[in-house]
Amino acid sequence: MKFSNPQTDIFVPDASPPEAALARVTHLAIGAHADDLEIMAHSGIAHCLDHPDRAAFGGVVITNGAGSARTGPYADRTDEEMQAIRRHEQREAARLGRYAVQIQLAHPSSAVKSGEAATGVVADLAAILAVAAPQVVYLHNPADKHDTHVGLLHRCLTALRGLAPERRPTTVLGVEVWRGLDWMLADDKVALNDSAHAGLRQDLLAVFDSQITGGKRYDTAVEGRRAANATFHDAHRIDEVDHLTWAMDLTPLVADSSIDLADYTLAYLDRLKADVADRLERMR
Repeated sequence: MKFSNPQTDIFVPDASPPEAALARVTHLAIGAHADDLEIMAHSGIAHCLDHPDRAAFGGVVITNGAGSARTGPYADRTDEEMQAIRRHEQREAARLGRYAVQIQLAHPSSAVKSGEAATGVVADLAAILAVAAPQVVYLHNPADKHDTHVGLLHRCLTALRGLAPERRPTTVLGVEVWRGLDWMLADDKVALNDSAHAGLRQDLLAVFDSQITGGKRYDTAVEGRRAANATFHDAHRIDEVDHLTWAMDLTPLVADSSIDLADYTLAYLDRLKADVADRLERMR
């Protein structure tokens, strides 16, 4: 594999050859930043841990972490130092979660959002997908409020749509991170059960100390949202799981490149609007 950025970091926890490790991946998460994978794809990490004979988790982080928020012991760290710290933290998460492979492409955020630099991101993703053939892919969701997340989603769709039909994943999910998906109608949501491996779930978030001590309590916030999702999932049933993450099914967008991403996303909002209007009228 050849990547456009010489700073790309490839980490294989069991020290097997990188291409062989990537070829084993059945569940692949592609996130903009270090720690996005652990927020988005715990259900996939847990599944692969429970079925090591037939499943393997792989992670791809696109950006270098240079613009991270920081305070406390990290307040005076330079961008170069923060990049090294976040790279180390993401490697530690891969080791704890026993990922098959962790790739950090180290692009600046600007390269993800637009312009000619975005072609390098797409080329790198295409190089990864030329070796990996995952069944399930976790991406950012198109209603996310973080520009880099949505920019990356566009780049990912371009790379996935470029695959031959027989190599495309069977399931592609857009997962909540910087905007929750609890607003989606029940029938539209994909529920990712995050209840398994609770200790690991918390440890994976705690690895990213540069974010937590540095001023962003993702560890408590993500756990709280997962617990709230589980309880508020259904008003008429007792809780069947204790931690849930919501996702949007993006598989049709990969299967049919003629579907417009904006039209597809706004249709979910239209269905929500119709549901709210209907309930207000019925309960008048």
